[in-house]
Amino acid sequence: MYATWSRVGRPPEIPVTGQRKSIKILGAIELFQTRFHYRQDTVFNASTYLAFLEQLARRYRRQGAMLIQDNASYHKDGEVWKWFSQNRHWLEVHQLPPYSPELNPTERLWQYTRRNGTHNRYFSEPAALVNTLTRVFGEIQRYPELIRPYLHSLSLITGRGGSWPNRSAFDKGL
Repeated sequence: MYATWSRVGRPPEIPVTGQRKSIKILGAIELFQTRFHYRQDTVFNASTYLAFLEQLARRYRRQGAMLIQDNASYHKDGEVWKWFSQNRHWLEVHQLPPYSPELNPTERLWQYTRRNGTHNRYFSEPAALVNTLTRVFGEIQRYPELIRPYLHSLSLITGRGGSWPNRSAFDKGL
C-alpha cells in the first residue's frame, strides 16, 4: 500500500475477501516505439509463455527483434529455449542479470499500472480487476507517451543509449 490519508483517529479501511486471487499478465514493451503487448492467462509456465512468444512473433517475425527477459523459471525451460533456437533467424534473446528489477522496463509499466489502476482499490470480483487492467492497458496502447517517462532504464540495459538500428526490441516482464 502506498501512502494515503484519512481523518485523525480514523485509520483507512480497505476491505478484503480473505482470499488471494490474482490475474496473470505476460507483458512486453517495444522500447523504441513504446508499443505495449500483453496476454492474460491463468498461470505462468512454459506453455503460456510460448503462447505469448507466438503472439509477439506474429508482430515481429518479419522485421526481427531483440528480446530482453528476466530470470523467471519458465524463461529457462527447455521447450522455451528450443523455440528460441528455432526462431534465432529473427530473434535475439538476452537475459537480464539475476535480481535486477531496476533494469527491467516492464517493471516500471507494472508500477504505472498499480499507480493508475489498482492502487488502494478493492476489487470484489476478478472481473472488476480485469476491467480495470484492460482500461489501463488500453490507455497505454493508445497513448504511449503515458509510460515513456517510466522507461528511462533502456540505456542501462543496452549500453547504447537506446539505439539498435533496424531492430525492434521488446522486454518481457511480470
